[in-house]
Amino acid sequence: MKKDDQDRATAADLDVGDDLHRLQLTISSEQVRGYAIAARMPGGRFESDEAARREGLPGQIVPGNMSIALFCRLIAESLPGARLERLNATFRGIVRPGEPLSLHGVVTERREDQGAVFLECDLVLESAEGERRVTGTASVRL
Repeated sequence: MKKDDQDRATAADLDVGDDLHRLQLTISSEQVRGYAIAARMPGGRFESDEAARREGLPGQIVPGNMSIALFCRLIAESLPGARLERLNATFRGIVRPGEPLSLHGVVTERREDQGAVFLECDLVLESAEGERRVTGTASVRL
C-alpha cells in the first residue's frame, strides 16, 4: 500500500512493509514525576535533575515502563480496536524529559487464522537526531 493511501486505509488493510502512525512528542519533567508517583516507582532519577545526578545519572530520566506505555499508545492510535497480544522492548539509551521524541513502527509479518488478522510490528522510540533509545516488537490481533 502506498504511504499516501495509508491514512485512508483500515488496520486490516496493512501489510508487510507498511508504516504505523508516527507520534512526535516531548515528555515533560512533570509528566515523568507524575507517572513515577502513580506507578509507585520510587527513586530520585524520576523526580528531578538534581536527585538523578546524585544517583550518577546526567539528569532526570523517563522510566522504562513509561517508554513501554508510549509503545502501547502508538499501537492504540495506529491500530484502533486491535488487541495487543505481546510487547517487548530493548532499552538502548536513556530517554530524558524535555527532548523531542519520535515513535514509529513497521509491519514485519501478517497472517490470517480462522478469520482473524495478526500483525507483527517492529517499534522504535528515537531522539530528534535519530538515535534509537528504545526498540521493540509487538504482536497484535485485529
